Amino acid sequence: MLAGPIFSREALTAPRQLNHYLLRSGYIAALLVLIYTAAQATFGFREIRNAGDMAQFGTFVFDVLAFVQLSLAMAAALLFGSSNVAQEKDRRTLILLLMTDLRNHELVVGKLLAGLLAVLMLIGVSLPVFCLLRMMGGITLNQVLWIEVLCLTAALAAGAWGSLVAFWRDKTFQTLAISVLGLVIFIGVVEGAATLAASGTTAGRILGMLNPYRALLDLLHPLSRQPDAIVPTVAAWGSVLALLAISVSLSALTIYKVRLWNPSRFVFEQAKKKEEQAEVRKQARTVWNTPIIWREICTRAYGRKILLIKFAYLIMSALTLLAVAQADSEGMVLGMLGQSAFAFVGLSILSLLLTNAQAVTAFTSERDGQTLELLLVTEVTAPEFIYGKLGGILYNTKELIAVPLIFLGWFLAQGQLTLENTIYIGLGFVTLSLFAAMLGLHAGLTYDNSRTAIANSLGTMFFLFVGIFICMVLMIEARASYEMQLIPFLVFILGGALGLWASLTHKNPSSAFLLASAVLPFCTFYAIASYLLGATLGVALFVVVAYGFTTIAMLVPAVSEFDVALGRTTHGRG
Repeated sequence: MLAGPIFSREALTAPRQLNHYLLRSGYIAALLVLIYTAAQATFGFREIRNAGDMAQFGTFVFDVLAFVQLSLAMAAALLFGSSNVAQEKDRRTLILLLMTDLRNHELVVGKLLAGLLAVLMLIGVSLPVFCLLRMMGGITLNQVLWIEVLCLTAALAAGAWGSLVAFWRDKTFQTLAISVLGLVIFIGVVEGAATLAASGTTAGRILGMLNPYRALLDLLHPLSRQPDAIVPTVAAWGSVLALLAISVSLSALTIYKVRLWNPSRFVFEQAKKKEEQAEVRKQARTVWNTPIIWREICTRAYGRKILLIKFAYLIMSALTLLAVAQADSEGMVLGMLGQSAFAFVGLSILSLLLTNAQAVTAFTSERDGQTLELLLVTEVTAPEFIYGKLGGILYNTKELIAVPLIFLGWFLAQGQLTLENTIYIGLGFVTLSLFAAMLGLHAGLTYDNSRTAIANSLGTMFFLFVGIFICMVLMIEARASYEMQLIPFLVFILGGALGLWASLTHKNPSSAFLLASAVLPFCTFYAIASYLLGATLGVALFVVVAYGFTTIAMLVPAVSEFDVALGRTTHGRG
C-alpha cells in the first residue's frame, strides 16, 4: 500500500476499539438531535401541512449541518494530523521510526492517513443523514455528494498542513499554534485577495477556489452564482482540485524534508552542550523560590519560535483592525453581529484556542519529556506546580489575551461601545481565558495519553464555540420568545451537558463537576438568549458565574490530584 504499514496497523486496530463505535454512533446521534432541535424551534408542536415549509426547513438545516461538518472536518484533521506526529516526537519514538526501513512516503502518508482515519469515518457516516434531509425537498443529490467531497478534500489539505508543521517543529505548542494560525491566515488572505480582485475576474475566481467556505456557499446556493441559469450547475471541481493540489504539494514537501528536519538539530545541540559543559564550567543561574513559574517565564521551555507565533498573531490582528477601520459600512454577519464585532469575536476565539493549546501542552510536555517523574523526588508542592503552570501559561499568552482587550478599548474610544458594556465584555473575556487555561491543565492531568488530552481539551473548546454558533442561528430562525425556545433546546442543552460531564469526570468525578456540567450549558443558553434580546448585565453575569465556577471546580481537584500523583498524600498510610 502507498500508506505503508503505519496506516495498515491503524486501520486494523482502530475498529477493535470501543471509542471507534462510540464516536461513529455519537456523531450521528448529535446530527439527529440537532435536526430535531431545529424542527421544534422552527415548527413547535404544530402539524406541518405545507410541503414548501418542509422543503425550506430541509434546506435551512442542511446549510447549518454542512457548515458545521466542514468546520469540524478541517479542525479535527488539523488537530489529529499534527498531534499524531507531535506525540511521536515528545516520546522520542520518531527517531526509532526513522531508523527502520520505512520509506519517506510510507512514514509521512501513513502518519497522515492514520491521523485522519477518524475524520474520514465521520464524513462517511454523515452521508445517510444528509440523504435523509434530501427526502424533505429543497436539496439535490449532487449537492449532498459534492459537499461530502469538499469536506473530504478540505480535511486532507488541513491534515497535510498539520502534518508538515509537526514534522518541521519540535515543540507541541509550536506545532499546534503554527497549524491553527497558518490555516486561519490562509483562509483570511485568500478571502481578502478574492474580495479585492472581485469575484467576476479570473484572479478572483481562482483565489475563491482556494477557500472551502466560499465553495460551500456556491454549492448550497448555486443560483447566487448563476442567477440567469434555469437549471444551475451544482459542482465544485475547481475547489476540489485546488485543495487536492494543496494536499499533494504539502505532502510532497514533507516527504522531501522529513529526514532533513528529523532528527532535529536540537538533539545534536544537546549532545554538543553536554560536551562543552564537561570542559567549561558555566555560572549557575539564579532560580526563584518558586521554580515552576521561573522555568515557565525565564527559560525557553516552549522553544524560540513562540515569539514568531505571537508576532504573526499581532500582525494578523493589526490587519484585521485596519480592515474594520476602513470598512465603508457596518454590515451584519449572519444577522447576529456587525463586522467589527465579528472581527473581535474571531480574534477572541483564536486567542482562547491558543491559550488552551498552551495550557494542555504545558503539562503533556512534562509527561512526554519524562520530567514529571523528577518532581517525585523534589520538594515542589502541588499548589506550586499548578499555580506556577497557570502563571506561566498566562504570561506566555499575555499578548494573545491583550489584543482583544485592546480592541475593546478602541471600540470604546470610537464610541461603538459604552464604558459599561466594555467592562462587561472585558470581564467575560478574561473569565473565558482563565477557563481555557484551566481546562487545558485539567485535560493534561486527567488523560494519560497526550494525544487524547490535547484532543479532549481543544475539542471541548471547539464544540463550545460551534454549539454557541448553532444555538444563535437556530434562535434567529425560530424568532420566538425565551420560554418557547427553552423547550425545544432542552435536548440540545442536555446533550452538551452530558458531553461536558464525560470530559470533566473522566478520571476524577465529583459533585462540583456534576453541578458545573449541568449549569454551564443552561447559563450559556440564557446568555445567548439575553444577548439576542439586547441585554448586557445578564449576559456578563451568567458568563462570569458559570465559567468562573467551572474553572474553580477544575482548579480545586487539580491540586489534590497532582498531590496524589506525586505520592505525597497521607491518605491510607498507617
